Order: sequence, then C-alpha cells, then structure tokens
Amino acid sequence: MNKTFNLLFFIKKNKIRTNGTAPIYLRITVDGKAAEIAAKRYIDPKKWDNKSQKAIGYSQESKTLNSYLKTLEQQVYDFHYLMLKEEDFVTAESLKSKLLGTDVSTRMLIPIFQDHNDKVEALIGQDFAPGTLERYKTSLKHTQEFLNWKYKISDIDITKIDHAFIMDYDFWLRSVRKCANNTAVKYIKNFKKIMRLCMANGWLSKDPFLGYKAKIKEVERPYLTKKEIQSVYDKEFASDRLNQVRDIFLFSCYTGLAYVDVVKLSKSHINIGIDGDKWIFTNRQKTGTATRVPLLPLAQELILKYEDHPECVNLNVLFPVLSNQKMNSYLKEIANVCGINKELTFHIARHTFATTVTLSNGVPIESVSKMLGHKNIKTTQHYAKILDKKVSDDMLLVREIFKNKE
Repeated sequence: MNKTFNLLFFIKKNKIRTNGTAPIYLRITVDGKAAEIAAKRYIDPKKWDNKSQKAIGYSQESKTLNSYLKTLEQQVYDFHYLMLKEEDFVTAESLKSKLLGTDVSTRMLIPIFQDHNDKVEALIGQDFAPGTLERYKTSLKHTQEFLNWKYKISDIDITKIDHAFIMDYDFWLRSVRKCANNTAVKYIKNFKKIMRLCMANGWLSKDPFLGYKAKIKEVERPYLTKKEIQSVYDKEFASDRLNQVRDIFLFSCYTGLAYVDVVKLSKSHINIGIDGDKWIFTNRQKTGTATRVPLLPLAQELILKYEDHPECVNLNVLFPVLSNQKMNSYLKEIANVCGINKELTFHIARHTFATTVTLSNGVPIESVSKMLGHKNIKTTQHYAKILDKKVSDDMLLVREIFKNKE
C-alpha cells in the first residue's frame, strides 16, 4: 500500500513558445518518486497562479482551462484508486502510463534472467569465472523447470513473483530436485540476485524475499592426514597419467592453490619473496584477491620435475594439468589404490594445505588466510574448527598451568 500520493500543476518557463505562452505540466508523486505529464495546455506565465495551481481571473478562457485541469486531476485520482484495488501498489510511472494509455509492458522473468547470464558470459575472464556462469545457467534451468512444475507455464510476469513463490521454489529445490540445504540456498541466492536487479531497475515495487530466511549449514571439510599424504607421495603408478595427476594434486596440497589457479601457473608467477626464497605470486581467479605462498621444498621439487615436460614448455605452464573432471576421475582411482576411504577430489588438496600442512603445524590462522587468498578470516576459521589436534595443542598449555597450581 502506498504511503504518500500528491499532484502538482506547474508551468515550464524554460519551454516558452514564440507567442509567449508556457506549457502546463502535472507532476505525480508517489512515495517520493515523481513522474511528469504534459497537460497539453498553454498559458501566459503572468496569468498563472503557482500557489493555487490554476489560471488567474474569471474570464471564459481561465474558467475553461481550470475546468480542464480539474477534470484531469480527478481522472488521475480515479485511476489511482482503481489501480490500488487491483494491484495494491502503484508507482508514479505506472500511474502515468495508465493515464496516457501506454501501460508499462509486462516484463517476463526468463528474458531478464537470460540477459543477466549473457552479460556474465561476456565478462568471463574479467569479472567472472567460467564456473560462475555455469552456476547461473543451472539456476536458470532450475527456475524454468520449477515454473513448469508449479504453474505449468514457461515464463512469468516478474510482478507475480511474491513471498509464496520463493517459498514454493525453495520447497521444490529440496523435495523434487533433492538438493541439500546448502545447494538449495545457493540456487535461491542466485535467483535473489535477479530479483534485486529488477528492483534496482524500478520494475518491482516490493522485495519478494522479505521474510525469507535460509542459512548455509556448516559442513565438515574433508582433508588428508599426514599419513595419507605420505601414502600418496610414496606410491608409484604404472600409468604416467596417474603419476602426473598425483604430483599436481600434491603440489596443491603444499601450496593451497585451487585447480583453476594451478592451471594458469607459469614461471612468471615464481619470484623471490621477502625471505630470499622462492614464492608464488598470483591472484585467485575466484575472488581476484592476491595470493602469496612461500614454496615448500616438496613443491619446488615438483616444479623442477616438470620443467622440461613438452606440454609445459609449449604452453608456458608449470604443470600439464588435465580438465578438472578428468583430474577428479583419476584421483578417485588414486584413492582406491592408496587405500584412502575418502571421496578424493582436487579441492581436497586446498583443504589439506589449510589443515594438515599449515594449521596443524602451528602456522597462525592469519597467515593461512592470507596464503589461501580468503577475503574474510571467518572462511579460514572453518578449517581450524575441525582440527582436534589443534584443540589438543591449544589446551596443552592450560593443562600445564593447572598442574603447576596443584
């Protein structure tokens, strides 16, 4: 429901015609936002009363003009009343369009969503990573499937999207699509961005997400123990491809770099750090944040191992990295051979660096956060929470204090 609604007739003196008359305009203001309409009438500025918003005098000309303006004013009030009954909310622009007979054309959700995705695709490599585009594409696909499931339609007017729509979409993701909580929340978050774009453009007057609350649940992040890392390191595979995947995975375990950042590494990313030793200087593709990682001896050993590899030489990269999908497929095989009962993926290497390689060895969480390229240290704290050994080490000092007191 609108809170304020005002009308104001005025003349535009900056548009005076050659005959000395100025056009009369009507300004419609709804909740502080205004729209102007030409009244299609003109008057000598000397004959206009700004305070009473009408023509001065009792001449037939003045009476006719004032009567016309009064009729126009009443017409606006009537439209405002009718629109409130039908839509519950009116904007100055929608009222103007109704009055002029040029109602704002219906804006449909799917073209708006697709336009957003097209813009993301155009900015791949600049503002967005390929994975971001894929997530939005999947979100659009899910949205279309939900519309068909719930309403048996292929598209919907964005003004019809309300709180009930969001709740039903959330339910569909969890029940029909069988999405886990965090996955469902992420898809809804993507959809929320589209709704915010609509609101920012003035196409929606109310936020359909008001009253909707869903939180990401903290999940345990798998990582390799010191013993498991050693078993992977010591194992020699009959396949050269498996050996390469193993080496690149271990490199990530020792540096904390994500797959997409390892792929683009070249010799130019290796420079001498503040300690006089070799460091990796790069930027995370996901967040764009700077990452500075001192190279551990094992990481340097792996770089040297592939220094003369034909693919690395030709492409000017440090490692012959396969696609993420193929890497993960080979890592499952490596886990089986090494007797590791975990769903081994390339991203687990990053978790391993944060836990087993750094935090477990006393590296301060602030340093780990910086090396991982986290924007917020809270992200890094998730790793610290799962380390029972770290808790044990931290409490050791407290135990000693109490023993001394006794």
